[in-house]
Amino acid sequence: MDKIVIRGGTPLSGTVHVSGSKNAALPIIASALLTDGWNTFHNIPDLVDIESIKNLLQTLGANVTGRDPVVINAGRCSCQEAPYDIVRKMRASILVLGPLLSRWGRARVSLPGGCAIGARPVNLHLKALHALGAQIELVDGYIDARAQRLRGATIFFDVPTVTGTENIMMAAALADGTTVLENAAREPEIVNLADVLNTMGARIEGAGTNVITIEGVRDLHAVEASVIPDRIEAGTYMIATAMTGGELLLTGCDPSHLDALVTKLTETGITVDTSTDFVRVRSNGPLHSVDVTTLPYPGFPTDYQAQIMALMTTARGTSVISETVFENRFMHVNELMRLGADIAIEGHHAVVKGVPSLRGAPVMATDLRASASLIIAGLAAEGETIVSRVYHLDRGYERIEEKLSACGVDIRRVPS
Repeated sequence: MDKIVIRGGTPLSGTVHVSGSKNAALPIIASALLTDGWNTFHNIPDLVDIESIKNLLQTLGANVTGRDPVVINAGRCSCQEAPYDIVRKMRASILVLGPLLSRWGRARVSLPGGCAIGARPVNLHLKALHALGAQIELVDGYIDARAQRLRGATIFFDVPTVTGTENIMMAAALADGTTVLENAAREPEIVNLADVLNTMGARIEGAGTNVITIEGVRDLHAVEASVIPDRIEAGTYMIATAMTGGELLLTGCDPSHLDALVTKLTETGITVDTSTDFVRVRSNGPLHSVDVTTLPYPGFPTDYQAQIMALMTTARGTSVISETVFENRFMHVNELMRLGADIAIEGHHAVVKGVPSLRGAPVMATDLRASASLIIAGLAAEGETIVSRVYHLDRGYERIEEKLSACGVDIRRVPS
């Protein structure tokens, strides 16, 4: 396992090009299972999770080639089982469940793994598929689903679920009749998937709102399509710039996806200028503390929570970070405290009192976004910070140490 070594204290300065969105690419790659012919997907980031979903499709019998673009032909899938050895590495593997069941009438998918940030049960997926007519059993750690042909239905999600909305949207695309998803998730990644599915010949309306209507069709065809920019990667670099007191230009991003973060950073005293496809972030001296509550989109994303907490560790005053989306997503707190942060946990709230500065120390990443928060804190800390277990980082950030190094900071990857 590699480590990231950082000597902090240097402001970020320069330009970073934002990679394609991991969270958009995963369901779009899975959607190839719904088609015959060669799909070509552009702007695919080079990440461990992307390799995992590609390997999973190959295990199912699809022909998968390339890195960017990724080219996939799933016309002759000979297997409808997603095995534990692959699925345990990434929760998003559950995204093959809907397409496999809808197209082949059978899916056997291991219960998923991924970051340990709470239970994140798949019961909402299974309840929705059952409403579409699937017979579902849980056997030996696998979801075993069968249906001769899915039938449209009205489905209400008890809570908005991104992967649940995506999974059922793909399943319903080939179902008989019309499916209505109520209390659907509204994230930009869902809009991206709906656009790709519609290009394939699906009939989907309302993506980006909390009611999505899918009129089932008999078949879908292969397409050429692009993945949207990664709003979480963009936000991470914006927060890192604020943390180090620097100035950064982010190109190839979509500022309209960053509104909640821009609002909070502006409240801290950071200047953020946006255009159609770039964001410029500039520090203006000491930061002011802000309170943050994570919410489903368009609220403040849970995937920024660890990073904004790192930022608040050196802001003036006291901030309260409230996590409402996932339980057990404060595992980075103890590691930030090793760097000198003053944080107290009170249930789903973290009370962060700003300190004059952080001090470098060895720390350990516990999940994907937690690892990003430790990188951000290390960039501002005095002395050397060593971040271990950075395989989490490689699941969601493309060449982060190279991009940061190009902006003038002292960061490098070393083997353990």
